[in-house]
Amino acid sequence: MLFRTVSTVCFRNLADAEIETGEKDVFLVGQNGQGKTNFLEAVYYASYASSFRNSRDGEIARIGEKNFSASVKTVEAACMSVLVKFEDGKKTVFIDGVKSQDRKDLPELVPCIIFCHEDMEFVSGSPERRRWFFDQSLSLYDPVYLEDLRRYRRVLRSRNALLRENFNRIDFARDRESMLQSLDAQLVSYGVRLMEKRESAAELFSQVFTLLYEEVSGIDGISIRYVSSWKEKDEGKITALLVEKREAEFTAGVSLSGPHRDRYSFVRNRTVEFAGNASTGQRRLLALLLRIAQARRFSDMTGKKPVLLLDDVLLEMDGEKRRKFLSVMPGYDQAFFTFLPEEAYGGYRKPGTLVYHVNGGVLSPG
Repeated sequence: MLFRTVSTVCFRNLADAEIETGEKDVFLVGQNGQGKTNFLEAVYYASYASSFRNSRDGEIARIGEKNFSASVKTVEAACMSVLVKFEDGKKTVFIDGVKSQDRKDLPELVPCIIFCHEDMEFVSGSPERRRWFFDQSLSLYDPVYLEDLRRYRRVLRSRNALLRENFNRIDFARDRESMLQSLDAQLVSYGVRLMEKRESAAELFSQVFTLLYEEVSGIDGISIRYVSSWKEKDEGKITALLVEKREAEFTAGVSLSGPHRDRYSFVRNRTVEFAGNASTGQRRLLALLLRIAQARRFSDMTGKKPVLLLDDVLLEMDGEKRRKFLSVMPGYDQAFFTFLPEEAYGGYRKPGTLVYHVNGGVLSPG
């Protein structure tokens, strides 16, 4: 997959334009705050219909505007276009001009892997952010997993709403228990499927990640450990556990166990916690190599190469770390890099590389 053009309208500070990007490597050069990251965000938005910055859609529109759009056209035997519009508070996806009914198809059509500062949250942030990363990794190549995850979340929302409901009459209490039993059956069914795939994926992911981290950092034995909230995979035993926790959940008003409370951790030699004791540089490297492992895993499972979006990735590395990082870069169809003007980006330039200078949201070739 290679993007021939990227177009934006009222997208953050970017000038409304269609930018030619039909080369394997695209460099965006400019000072901070000029729009380099915004351009990467526009590409990502066209790929996922969401932002990697955890921004709400309404926050992306240019100041003074309410609506915006981002779109890409691909270079393939059959050119494809994807347009994502946010208009009057509603998001719409068009693929080749036809309105899409479900945006879950986007990652398969235009797979992007972003490397950015926010990735540190997958190492140092909340368990929820780590779950998000591994859920995304699985969803990139397993649409069944994504559908099970969405169904699980829908059931979870209904179950939590029921747990918070105040039923005073006895007959209402019986109705609630009956409804909870029905929701429990669905929650457990989808949840066990998620657990099994997460467990398998974490093991396979570690096989790639462990070697990567040792090659770049020299530290061996670093792996990802998956710890499920439900210690059993037997649906009957899990259902009994939910019944046992019923009163506690009524008090809390939320579901206290399940895949939405699973945890991932980074350990050395499978037992010793690593991320919590690692230096800032080691944690940064963990985050970068997670993305490389994600891209490699995607390619192994699909036979496809992703588009890479690298936001100031090389800026924080010394020369040796840069060399090692570039040596383990995953295969890609196209990559967008951001650089500050004072960086020696010319040394990474290849024949055909497109270079754009970014100033005040305007991209100028040069």
